[in-house]
Amino acid sequence: MKLTKRVIDALEIKDKKYVAWDDEVSKFGCVVYPTGKKTFMIQYRDKDGRTRKYTLGPFGTLTVDQARNMAREKLVDVLKGGNPALDKRAEALAPTVEEFCDTFMDDYARKKVKDSTLKEYQRCVDKFIKPELGKRKLKDITKADILKLHEKHGGIPYQANRTRGVLSKMFNYAEDLELRPDNSNPVLKVKPYPEKKRDRYLSPEELKALGKALKSCEETGTESPYMIAAIKLLILTGCRLGEIQTLKWDYIRGNAFFLPDSKTGAKKVYVGQPALEVLAGIERLEGNPYVICGAKEGQYLTDFQKPWRRIRKKAGLDKVRIHDLRHTYASVAVNSKESLQMTGKLLGHSNTATTERYAHLADDPAHQAADRVSGLIGEAMG
Repeated sequence: MKLTKRVIDALEIKDKKYVAWDDEVSKFGCVVYPTGKKTFMIQYRDKDGRTRKYTLGPFGTLTVDQARNMAREKLVDVLKGGNPALDKRAEALAPTVEEFCDTFMDDYARKKVKDSTLKEYQRCVDKFIKPELGKRKLKDITKADILKLHEKHGGIPYQANRTRGVLSKMFNYAEDLELRPDNSNPVLKVKPYPEKKRDRYLSPEELKALGKALKSCEETGTESPYMIAAIKLLILTGCRLGEIQTLKWDYIRGNAFFLPDSKTGAKKVYVGQPALEVLAGIERLEGNPYVICGAKEGQYLTDFQKPWRRIRKKAGLDKVRIHDLRHTYASVAVNSKESLQMTGKLLGHSNTATTERYAHLADDPAHQAADRVSGLIGEAMG
């Protein structure tokens, strides 16, 4: 029979479900359930000869004509080699962004990135990615979605760019797992915000103030001796925070640190006499391999930011970051006429371009000399 609204309304309810087939479009029919529910469907054979069924939608929500037109479209797709039933199953099984974030963190990030970077990845995922995109299907995310998220956090460009970076790696990994087509990463055409490098160096007066504050903390016992030693080592070696934080006594040989892992991989840190004297004054705790010991037995000190804020406030350096101690080491090296190549070696830079950011500091002595010479000439000329 040709299915019409009147025909379907009159279909008998039986103890078992059955299909009333349409004689206008072959393989299109209406399933009648014992509950009285009636649903449109198609039945076809895929390219492997297997019988497949595909549900179009319920009668009432769809009119007969709408369902018949959908049936024609799906059956034409089958003739072209398509398989709507499998496509529908794949759609149902396709992960959401939230689900894939967990896969990405467990199967990729924890195996590929360092612990400090892993924490930043997790923060981006939990605070920015999941709340905005979590419920959406991973395969459906477009450039417009990424752009909207990026612009939403444009007021904090550094964070927006870090989140963009995590998303880009995540979508590349999705392509590797064939959860998205190749070259479909929606992040690539979203430009990062320009970032200003925050190069802050301590002046001789500020260095003196910091030294005075550290001495006061030492005498009064207001800060951990390990925290005080860590700050001294940071500024006397130019090391990154994580390198001093996780420094072990086993890494120290003579007047050098041999770090098995750092931001740039394994590296040797050249240590001057003042830093060696700081090391000599640090108490070793039995059973703890770390130089900068924390409160937990056998662990290193983890909370640097709160003590540092107290120390810098005492020194009158409220806006100075811990990483600025490394910049200060670099600036002193350049201003004392060490070459950029030597400064880069001391800092452990793997790329000379990284050291170039300090190049302008080498001009300061020349500017001062120009002032002196031109001043003498100016005085002579009256």
